[in-house]
Amino acid sequence: MNDSHELQLHLLRHAHAGDPSKWTGPDSARPLSEKGQSQAVRMGLFLADAGFLPDLIMSSPLVRALETARLVATPLALPIVVTNALAMPLDLESLEQLLAGAGNPRRPLLVGHDPDFSMLAAELAGVADLPVRKGTLLRIDTRRPLQAGSGLIRWLLPPDLLSIATEG
Repeated sequence: MNDSHELQLHLLRHAHAGDPSKWTGPDSARPLSEKGQSQAVRMGLFLADAGFLPDLIMSSPLVRALETARLVATPLALPIVVTNALAMPLDLESLEQLLAGAGNPRRPLLVGHDPDFSMLAAELAGVADLPVRKGTLLRIDTRRPLQAGSGLIRWLLPPDLLSIATEG
């Protein structure tokens, strides 16, 4: 059996969470701002309307990521698997281990943080720099095992675009 398979990797950076320097609690407990909540709700509704159906949603346990995941997953009627791996430094090797440990999903949606998501996206796409802004969802098609430069960015959906779409 060939272990290599197609992967539609969806990376969703947590939505806006305000200025970390103005937050007095532990960074892991920093919640979404009102702007971030609105971004995540719009993303979830947009994805549900588009018929988006990942086979797994995994989230960092940090409050801002988990809130984002919950607001996006609710209209999709999908559960969330919380994993500490998405709150730690994430590279291709640790992502490969995470996916293997999750049953090798083919269309996972991972909700997490930067700089990890920007570095992962750039490495998979084979480019020097690929900033993933807060609240942005991107899809990278690749094969497993994961290799640098093996990915193709299929789409990148910034939260600002959804603001324009819902205003019109």
